[in-house]
Formats: sequence, C-alpha cells, structure tokens
Amino acid sequence: MATPTPTRQRRRGHDPESVLSIAVDVFNERGYDGTSMEDLARALGVTKSAIYYHVPGKEQLLARALDRALDGLFEMVADERAAAGPAIDRLEWVVRQSVRILIDRLPYVTLLLRVRGNSRTEQAALERRGEFDTFIGRLVTEAAADGSIRPDLDPALVTRLLFGTVNSITEWYRPAPGGSPDDLADALLKMTFGGLRGSV
Repeated sequence: MATPTPTRQRRRGHDPESVLSIAVDVFNERGYDGTSMEDLARALGVTKSAIYYHVPGKEQLLARALDRALDGLFEMVADERAAAGPAIDRLEWVVRQSVRILIDRLPYVTLLLRVRGNSRTEQAALERRGEFDTFIGRLVTEAAADGSIRPDLDPALVTRLLFGTVNSITEWYRPAPGGSPDDLADALLKMTFGGLRGSV
C-alpha cells in the first residue's frame, strides 16, 4: 500500500484547526499581504471553495491566528501571580511565562510581531498588543519605584529592551533535543535580571 503523500494527508484531515495552522505557516513564509487564497489552497491541497467552508476569507484566518497569540498573553495578565506580590517578582514571572507562551504558540506570536496595521484586523491586534505593553510598562515602573530595579536605568528603556529580547526569540529559536522553554527562560532571566535588580 502506498504511503500517503502530505497532500493526501491534508485532504484527509481538514478541520478548522489544521486549516488555521497551515495558513499561519504560509502567512509567516510569504507575508500576509503576499499570500493569496490560491496560495493557501495549494498549501492545504484543496480547492479555494474547501477553505471557504471553514472561514469567510483570508482575513478571518488572520484574526483567529492573532487572537491565538494575544489570548495567551492576556490569560497570563489575568493570573493572580501577575497581580499579587512584589513588583520585581511579578515581572520575573511574567517574563518567564511570556517565553513559555511564545514557544508554545511560536508561529502565532511570530505572525503577531510582524503585523503592521494594514487592515482593521491588524489594527485591532496592535491595539490589544498595546494594552499588554502598557501593562508591562506599569509593572516595570512599579518595580523601579520601590527600588527593585536599579535607579540608573530608565523604566521605559528597560521595558523595550527586556521584551525586545523576549520577542527576538521568534527570529532564531528552533526546538532542540533535550532543551525546554524553562531552560531558555532561565538563561534569559539570569542574563537580564542579574543586571536589573536594585539593592532592595
């Protein structure tokens, strides 16, 4: 019996989740604006009409993908560990969780970080991401105010550098045998918080 080709495998198991997963891979490879419905149909091994069975169009797939990334971040923000305790400990927990979310949802977070606001969907995603950035900024400012962050560091700059480092993971990270998100988070926290913490 012949081994099923990737196309046959895809044809066999089309559901909203598989359509979304493959679409995100194509968006990341070609760029959202550079991806047509024909491109998606080709990657999925189906006709365009088969995609329309699951979603009204390309932008709805983008919206679902961006929500997948953002929902993870806002679930973290809503966690009591992000709200209770010393600000520096909460910030450290948030950074660790952000690394875990990024790796767990890597294609979706990668797509989120590449949007530029060229559509209503992208604008809405950027607004939600702005809310998350504001939350992080407040947390860093609180840690600076109580002396947990060195006084010679500007809180706004700390916020940009810290999460610029986290977000850069999307550009180079590849799962490695024996590695784990916690290993990566540990290394990042040692490197960054070792230089951030004040005398308190």
